Amino acid sequence: MKPKVFIDGESGTVGLQIHQRLENRTDIELLKIAPELSENADERAKFLNEADFVFLCLPDDIAKQSVSLIENTGNTRTRIIDASTAHRTNSAWDYGFPELSTERANKISKSKRVANPGCYASGFIALVYPLVQCGILPKDSSLFCYGVSGYSGAGKAFIEEYQNPSRNPELTSSRLYALGMVHKHQPEMQITCELEKAPMFTPMIDDYYSGSFVSVPLFGLANMKASADEIKAIYREHYNLQTNSHVRFKDGEGMTFLAGNTLADTDDMVLYVFADESNERILLTAQFDNLGKGASGAAVQCFDLMLANMVDYSRLN
Repeated sequence: MKPKVFIDGESGTVGLQIHQRLENRTDIELLKIAPELSENADERAKFLNEADFVFLCLPDDIAKQSVSLIENTGNTRTRIIDASTAHRTNSAWDYGFPELSTERANKISKSKRVANPGCYASGFIALVYPLVQCGILPKDSSLFCYGVSGYSGAGKAFIEEYQNPSRNPELTSSRLYALGMVHKHQPEMQITCELEKAPMFTPMIDDYYSGSFVSVPLFGLANMKASADEIKAIYREHYNLQTNSHVRFKDGEGMTFLAGNTLADTDDMVLYVFADESNERILLTAQFDNLGKGASGAAVQCFDLMLANMVDYSRLN
């Protein structure tokens, strides 16, 4: 019997992307709710409890409601991958970034509840986590992070606004946001990297559909003692030797520009380390697709890990 998969919130940007990645697979059965009933809690509850795996592609409050609607228990309990922000810092959920460690990948593969990382957070964590773990970056570091994303990361309403022929001319320019210095990805950045302080984060949205980069400058950190070459070696060892990793380090020596949309339509993330000759100014950068490794691609990656470790439901049912 094929495992049954339900995408709750399939009509959203991430939900549609996940559906496109799964619709032609022959190893699963995709459950489909009637569009006119997609907001009916009773109807959704039927699908949520029938499915072996559920992707939640919903606003936070609705994602929490979906979890509460699942009543099955034991070995056949529905396994969830939540693409919302609702559970990313909840210790009862496993954070869905398998490349951070073998232990984390193993936990995800056996998990019943996985919280999919945020797009900007994915880039920041990929860069910072290994450096904190090996002691190069102290946990009390005051870090600054900035990033840019295509407008698809802002959701359906913003996509329609950007694609409107009569749009505001300001949309042709990069735009800063979260100017109150608070962004929903900061808590997962801090907690996952085990930092004592949330990083200062300045995101930007730009006039292209998908693709992103996140940069973390290392400058003026009194307790940070490592050269750019040492950081490059750490990234190579941490990511490039892993099997089934979507994260890798690439030497960017000689590069003049780095575009946000280079990895659009892929599930890859590429890390770079740039520095001046004195090593006093080091820039860490993660380049990826905000809809790939930053959203739906990451969710399907976790799903495949969980599916490979799935109980034989045909024996239990």
